[in-house]
Order: sequence, then structure tokens, then C-alpha cells
Amino acid sequence: MSQPPQVTDNQAESRFELIADGERAELDYHRRANRLVLVHTEVPEALGGRGIGGLLVQAAVDRAAAEQLTVVPLCPYARRWLERHQDQAARVTVDWHSEG
Repeated sequence: MSQPPQVTDNQAESRFELIADGERAELDYHRRANRLVLVHTEVPEALGGRGIGGLLVQAAVDRAAAEQLTVVPLCPYARRWLERHQDQAARVTVDWHSEG
């Protein structure tokens, strides 16, 4: 059985990335002081339905937890994922009301 694709944190480009089948999915973010602002998730249609967007948001939560950052989910997909995965959202401080 093959390994699932791994998410990388491309800090130079301010995005979490995952490459699968020659396609790149990404979650763009901004780091502002102690805040990780999740701006936009993009998953190519060819990679849809595999939970890849969730893997990207999970990577953001993992980084925020490790660095004690507040997550600001401006991205509608990231917001919905965090709302549906309260166990993961509970691992970090989430600012549900910020404009970034």
C-alpha cells in the first residue's frame, strides 16, 4: 500500500502544499505575530473527493498547535472543516470573528 501524500509547509510562499498525481493542492496563509490566518484553499478538480483539503487544514492546525498560534479561518473551506472537526479545533485557539 502506498503512503498518503504528505503536506509540506512552504513558508517562503506562505502556503501548505500537497502534490498528488502531478497536481498541487494548497492552503494559502499569512503569519501575523501569533496568528496563522488561513486565506484560501485550492484543490484541483482532479484531486477532489479525497479529503486533501482537510489534510491541508490539519497541517495548519498542527503548526498552530506546535507554535501556540491562534488560527484565523478566513477561508470558507477551512472554517467549515474546523466547525465539523471540533476535536481538532479544540487543539488551538480559533478566532472565529476576526477579519484577519
